[in-house]
Amino acid sequence: MYTYVVRVVRAEEWASVKALRLLALEDPAAPLAFLETYETAAERPDSFWQKRAADAAAEGAGTVRQFIAQAEDGQWAGTATVLVEEAGSVDWAGFPVERRQGHVVGVFVRKEWRGSGMTQALLGAALEWAWELGLERVRLIVHERNLRAQGAYHKAGFTPTGRTVPMAEGSEENEYEFVVEGPGPSDR
Repeated sequence: MYTYVVRVVRAEEWASVKALRLLALEDPAAPLAFLETYETAAERPDSFWQKRAADAAAEGAGTVRQFIAQAEDGQWAGTATVLVEEAGSVDWAGFPVERRQGHVVGVFVRKEWRGSGMTQALLGAALEWAWELGLERVRLIVHERNLRAQGAYHKAGFTPTGRTVPMAEGSEENEYEFVVEGPGPSDR
């Protein structure tokens, strides 16, 4: 097994951001893990991917950060993104955001790297960035049938809150919210 480094994407790496996202959307678990289809993502213009990479880079606006795990051969082996949600806003599912928090999205690790600890390394980098920003907690939403992801999130310290997010109207399936509470002010 090769080694890897977890780092923040750079704006000029937009084509690699796109390629990894499209690969993730081809994964058999994609319908459970992502709110976007391969077809929708593939149709997006280059300007979309350029903006996405620029916003998620260290030089971006500071409200989103995409981390990637880059193998020693240069291959991007995994990714996780954190979005900052401000208290008083409303999240994508229509729920009020009560505290300044991070929301982890787009977690993906290539099949050949699963079980290597890469997911924990990506989530660790995401949490470190969130705590540096002073966020109070970090959350993510996971489909009830995505047991592999639930296991990885538990292992990384996320715990279920009991809040469910209904899927599409008329569906009996749900997604579950998991969180990690941030360190107190004296711990930072």
